[in-house]
Amino acid sequence: MSLTYSTAGESHGPGLMAMIEGLPAGLPLDLDAIRAGLARRWQGYGRGPRSKFEQDKLSCYSGLKRGVTLGTPLVLLIENSDSRIDELPNLAAPRPGHVDMAGVQRLQCRDIRAVLERASARETAARTALGEVARQLLSHFDVAIESQVLSIAGVSYEDAGAWQVKVDEAKAAGDSLGGRFQVRANGVIPGLGSYSQANQRLDAKLMAAIASIPAIKAVSMGSGFDADLTPGSEYHDPIISDSGAWGGVSRSSNNAGGVEGGLSNGQQVVVEAIIKPIPTLRKGLPSIDLTDMTATRSTYERSDICVVEAAAVVGEALVALELASVLCDRLSQVTLSEMKKVFSDLLKNSDIYTWPNDISALECPTQID
Repeated sequence: MSLTYSTAGESHGPGLMAMIEGLPAGLPLDLDAIRAGLARRWQGYGRGPRSKFEQDKLSCYSGLKRGVTLGTPLVLLIENSDSRIDELPNLAAPRPGHVDMAGVQRLQCRDIRAVLERASARETAARTALGEVARQLLSHFDVAIESQVLSIAGVSYEDAGAWQVKVDEAKAAGDSLGGRFQVRANGVIPGLGSYSQANQRLDAKLMAAIASIPAIKAVSMGSGFDADLTPGSEYHDPIISDSGAWGGVSRSSNNAGGVEGGLSNGQQVVVEAIIKPIPTLRKGLPSIDLTDMTATRSTYERSDICVVEAAAVVGEALVALELASVLCDRLSQVTLSEMKKVFSDLLKNSDIYTWPNDISALECPTQID
C-alpha cells in the first residue's frame, strides 16, 4: 500500500499537524531524529528573524506504542512559538508573487491573511517531519538521501564568500534572492514507480512533490535542464554489464536521474530545482491598496532574504516521502519484518539469467513456504 499524507495548520496558528497513513507496523521511530531534521530546516545564510525564536516543539499524537509504529495513522504535532493569528493585522496591499491577490479573488474577500497563513512556507515544517519518518523507513532498505545547494543568485555555492556578499547586499536593499539545489537518493532498487498510469510515474511524483515547495519554479530529473542542448546519442545513458549492480546491469552515465519510463532504474535518483526569490520584500513591490484600489507598494511581512538552503532540506523530506511510498507499494506488506522478507527475496531473485523470456512463464506460487 502506498503512503498517503496530509498536513493542517496556519503559520501563526497554534501549530501544525502532520498525518501519514500506510506505514508498516513495527517500525522503530526516533522522535529526536525527526527533531534534528526540523532543526536543519532553520539553518542557512539569509534566514529571517523567526529562525531565532521558533522552537518547532514536536510531539506524537497517535500511531506509536513504546516508540514503535502500530500500522495505524501516525499523527505528529508541531507547536508554533508565534500563535497570534487572531491579533495580527490584515495586509492592505497584496504581494506580487505570493498567494495574496489570487486568494482574495478566489474567496471574493479582502482578508489576505485568511489565505496567506496556510499558503506560508511554514507548512513545510510539517512535511519535513513526515519526510524524516520516511527517511527512517528507507534506512531499513539501505536508501540514503542527501541534498546539495548548487548556486545562490547565480553564484556557485562553493564560492561562499561571493554569494554571502550578495545576500548581505540584498538584505541592505530590502530585496530577496533565489537559487538552485539538488536532491539525491542512493540505494534505490530498480522497478519502483509505474509505467502503466501517468500519475504514478516516479519522475512525475518526484517532480510534483518538489514543485509543491513554495517558490519553486522549475524542476528536472538528472540532467533535464540541459536535455534540449544535447543530441540523443549523447544524452541517453548506455546500458552496461556490472556485476556489482542489481541484476548485473548498470549505466555508464546518469543523465536520466535514476528514472526511465516512470520507473527507477537502479541508478542514483537525482532531482534538481530552481527556487525563485521569495516574494516578501522589505522594500515592497508595485501593488494596489485593496481599500481604495490606489497604487502603492506591497505590504511587508516578517520574512527571509534567501531560503535556498532550507528548501534543499525540505526537498530531501519530499523525495523521502515519495520513495518510501513507492517502496511500500512495491513490497505491499503489513509489518516492517514482512517488508524486509519480501525485499530480501527480491534481492535473491536479481540474477537476470534466471528470468523467463515471456510474461506467460511467470508463475504464481500455489502456497507460501
